[in-house]
Amino acid sequence: MLAYTYAAPGIFALKDKPKPTLQHPRDAIVRVTLASICTSDLHIKHGAVPRAVPGITLGHEMVGVVEEVGADVPQLRPGDRVAVNVETFCGTCFFCRRGYVNNCTDPNGGWALGCRIDGGQAEYVRVPYADQGLTKIPDTVSDRQALFTGDLLATGFWATRISRITPEDTVLLLGAGPTGLCTLQCVLLKQPKGVIVCEKSPQRRDFVRQHYPQVRVVSPRDVLAFALAHTDHGGADVVIEAAGGEDTFQLAWQCARPNAVVTVVAMYDAPQTLPLPEMYGKNLTFQTGGVDGCDCPEILSLLAQGKLDTTALITHTFPLAEIDAAYDLFAHHRDGVIKVAIVP
Repeated sequence: MLAYTYAAPGIFALKDKPKPTLQHPRDAIVRVTLASICTSDLHIKHGAVPRAVPGITLGHEMVGVVEEVGADVPQLRPGDRVAVNVETFCGTCFFCRRGYVNNCTDPNGGWALGCRIDGGQAEYVRVPYADQGLTKIPDTVSDRQALFTGDLLATGFWATRISRITPEDTVLLLGAGPTGLCTLQCVLLKQPKGVIVCEKSPQRRDFVRQHYPQVRVVSPRDVLAFALAHTDHGGADVVIEAAGGEDTFQLAWQCARPNAVVTVVAMYDAPQTLPLPEMYGKNLTFQTGGVDGCDCPEILSLLAQGKLDTTALITHTFPLAEIDAAYDLFAHHRDGVIKVAIVP
């Protein structure tokens, strides 16, 4: 089968690999019907993910059809349409039992697909702990609607949940890239008093204005003054940092009011500094880290109800055979790209 492979640092290549097989009773083999490219894949190429294993098939955003299941996956059968979770988790360890599935203690726990084990930018993928990591897609939800369930929407839903947003809050969202836009939809479900989106790209600012007219939009250059002018207590009540830019971490705490929640879901290419003397007295609560992808059933239910819809984010579609061109487009932000769908 064709599989897009992390050949070596800085080098990705489309290769012919054997179709995966079941290795454990909790495995499933999924025929990938639609996949996508994530910024995290670019981080692997740039060497910013040291745990990534050369030789693995890339990709952790995908949906597909179950081909084969192990004996310990009784709730799934061949032919089921499924969304694949970005994380592999056992469901029984200390962290899994508390919902912290990103920290699953299994050797393949956390972000494994497309990083430490073969992922889904391929025709087939083996999913370990499939009883935890696969969720049936409702019949009324298309592959394109469900594509971001297991990663981007899971991240946005989780970020919104841990930010403890209330109807009295003004929320500042830094970044209107794919993660930011999925997070924005989840934030709007909470019906906060106000939402401000900060984005450097004029095209993406226009996208937000077009699709979310109830949201205020501002550039990074103006966001600090804007946040002070459009909030009641000296800054945003909740700041969600989904951009991962050079200065966005600093903007996150600067734009927050005293005693605010700052939730950081962005991945960075370099360490960030907490300037504690400057921050002293703001009494901020920071929430940081990788998504705990526990909410896929609820996300798919919201998609089925029409309360979430991320299909507008898919701006380009490529066959797997042309995935090099898709990566080039996505990496260089050409032609108004937001997300690329890959059809095996």
